[in-house]
Amino acid sequence: MSESPNATPAIAPKRWLQLGLGIICMSMIANLQYGWTLFVDPIDQRYGWGRAAIQIAFSVFVFTETWLVPIEGWFVDRYGPRIVVMFGGVLVAAAWLIDSFASSLAVLYVGAVVAGVGAGAVYGTCVGNALKWFPDRRGLAAGATAAGFGAGAALTVIPIAETIEHLGYQTAFLTFGLGQGSIILLIGWFLRAPGKGAVAASTRRRRIAQTGPDLMPALVLRQPVFWLMYLMFVLVASGGLMAAAQIGPIARDYGIASVPLDVFGLVMPALTLAISLDRILDGFGRPFFGWVSDNIGRENTMFIAFAVAATSLLLLTQFGHSPWMFVVMTALFFGVFGEIYSIFPATCGDTFGSKYAATNAGMLYTAKGTASALVPLASLAAATYGWSAVFTIAVIFNFCAAFLALFALKPVRARHLCSGSSERGDAIRVVVGAAALVSEPAPAMGFAAESKCEVAAERGDKA
Repeated sequence: MSESPNATPAIAPKRWLQLGLGIICMSMIANLQYGWTLFVDPIDQRYGWGRAAIQIAFSVFVFTETWLVPIEGWFVDRYGPRIVVMFGGVLVAAAWLIDSFASSLAVLYVGAVVAGVGAGAVYGTCVGNALKWFPDRRGLAAGATAAGFGAGAALTVIPIAETIEHLGYQTAFLTFGLGQGSIILLIGWFLRAPGKGAVAASTRRRRIAQTGPDLMPALVLRQPVFWLMYLMFVLVASGGLMAAAQIGPIARDYGIASVPLDVFGLVMPALTLAISLDRILDGFGRPFFGWVSDNIGRENTMFIAFAVAATSLLLLTQFGHSPWMFVVMTALFFGVFGEIYSIFPATCGDTFGSKYAATNAGMLYTAKGTASALVPLASLAAATYGWSAVFTIAVIFNFCAAFLALFALKPVRARHLCSGSSERGDAIRVVVGAAALVSEPAPAMGFAAESKCEVAAERGDKA
């Protein structure tokens, strides 16, 4: 018997509890991505397959985790979050169970496929559910949920490493796989989607532009504003993934990877310090910039974050040979990079509604997969032109996305929201000026007018 996605308001759980449950589930899938690197060398030492062949499993995982999210999101919108997350929990446990017994590359790749499907089911569900429960704080909710994806790895990376060292990687796969999957299965049972009107009483007056109609995925794919967001997502994600994938080789080529740095009496190599700070600020930046976007607008926040990211990479090309500047600039970059995983889903929910939020956000999330296909170009560019070429590409991508946010996405999305309200009979008029917030919304409209829209105080009823 399928779970109804519209639980009645009388029994709907508190939305902050739902957010917390989603964050826990996200933390339980983090190691499938961030913890994988701990297993590569032990697997290679046992079977001698080579790092490149083993890392194909990681590529398979990213591909299935990313590109199947829209399908998993459709099941969430149709049957509710509980069944999809519990299904993902079973697959998460099964994936590392398979890896613990894998004695061939083929079996290892099968485990990667299972892990990708399971992680995608949990990721897409938790983000989509957060968007539905928090129409007034979508940026904060999506950011906090996405931050859980990094927090889980931070909490368990040392226990996993210790288990691998003392008991072997197979035991680590088996123990943590079953543990993580069981927790997801348990927590997933308590996840619910908001019923009709369940969050209406708890939402504050909205400060950002939001749509009234809920657009089906097939209609969303026909909207120019969706493809504009997709292009921007690809530009920013590809630059960030290039930097993330190459930070180690860059530090070693700059000759600073092993330079010891003293942080309040704690001495560690520059590369280790940089990666540690990158993870911390990446996790912090997701809910922070989501919260900022809830208050000053999505496009305004995008412009600030993308411009800061471009500037930090530009400074890295000039001063990156200094260990401290390398650490500071990479930390600054990753502090603003992770916000794409909060602001873009929030903007998608604002623009296309809550009913199909999981599916629509999942379709936008595939931009990460598209961006990952551009990452190998960084190695080719570095081999031919040096690391400055890689940074230059990322700087251009981020600056382009920043200006697109302000001068393309903002007016296009405003027109989309205005046209949607006009079809419902709301009295509106489009302003060509550049006011950030012209007026407060009429109560019956369901969205706040931002940027180019001015909403009349009274609704124009149709016959």
